[in-house]
Amino acid sequence: MLEKYLDINPEVKEALEAGKAVVALESTIISHGMPYPKNVETALNVERIIKENGAVPATIAIIKGRLKVGLTPEEIEYLGKSHGVIKASRRDVPFAVAKGLDGATTVASTMIIANLAGIKVFATGGIGGVHRGAQETFDISADLQELAQTNVAVICAGAKSILDIGLTLEYLETYGVPVIGFGTEELPAFYTSKSGFGVDYRVDTPLELASALKAKWDLGLKGGAVIANPIPQEFEMDPAVINAAIDSAIREADEKGIKGKESTPFLLAKVKELTEGASLDSNIQLVYNNAKVGAQIAVELSKL
Repeated sequence: MLEKYLDINPEVKEALEAGKAVVALESTIISHGMPYPKNVETALNVERIIKENGAVPATIAIIKGRLKVGLTPEEIEYLGKSHGVIKASRRDVPFAVAKGLDGATTVASTMIIANLAGIKVFATGGIGGVHRGAQETFDISADLQELAQTNVAVICAGAKSILDIGLTLEYLETYGVPVIGFGTEELPAFYTSKSGFGVDYRVDTPLELASALKAKWDLGLKGGAVIANPIPQEFEMDPAVINAAIDSAIREADEKGIKGKESTPFLLAKVKELTEGASLDSNIQLVYNNAKVGAQIAVELSKL
C-alpha cells in the first residue's frame, strides 16, 4: 500500500533492510530556511557529516506528490532552487500528494514519513513549540503532537528561541515526551546553550541514550523523544543580542498580523537581518552538530 506513495532511495532501503544506522533529515531548511546556494551546500554538508559518523543520511521531502526518503543531490538542488515549494506539516501531506505538489517537510511531517520508512532517528535544527502569547492565540506547533504519538527520536538544539520555552516544556510533559539533555542539564535555546530551564534527564553518551530509546519503544510507550544537544560554545550567540533581535522580530510580526505557519520563517528571517547574518551562521553550525550526534545515536541503536 505504502509503495503507492513512498519512494525510498536504494541506498537507504538497503541500510534499513540490513539493520544499519539511518538518520532522517528535514527539508524546510532547504526551501524555507536559507537562500540558494547556501541551502544546498548546507544540506549536502549535513549528509556528509552523517556519513562520516557511520550512518546513512535520508533527507525527506515531497517531490511532485511522491514522499521521498533519501533525496539525490539533484533533488536537493531542485528543492533549493524551486519557488512555490509548500511548507508541509501533517495536515498538508495528503493534499501535497493528491495534487502532485512539491513540499518541504517540517519536523512533524519528517517524523511521519521517517516512521513510515522505519527510521527511528531524526536530526534537525530546533523543534517548534508553544509560541509566545499562545494563551491568547493558541499558536502551538504540530511538532509537539507528533512527538507525542510518533516513535522517532529528534536530535535538536532545543526549542527555537522565538518560542515560549517554559510552556513548550509543560506541553511535552503533559504528553509524556521525555526531554533529554545530551551532556547538559539545561535545555539549550537554539542560538545559545542556556535557556534557564532544566531537562528531564541528562545523558552523556550515545549508547546510554540509545538504550533508553530502545527500552521506551520495547515497552510499547509510544511517541518520540526530544534529545537536546547544545550549540558548540564557539558558535553560540550573545544572549543579550539574540534576545533583543527576537523581541523586536516578534513585535513586528504582531504589528503585521503574521500568524500560523508563516510566523517561524518570518521571525527567523527578521532575526537574521537584525543580527547581520550571525544567527544564520549559528543555525548552520548547530545543525552540523546535531547531525553528528544523531549519527552516533543511530549507530548505537542499530547495534542493540
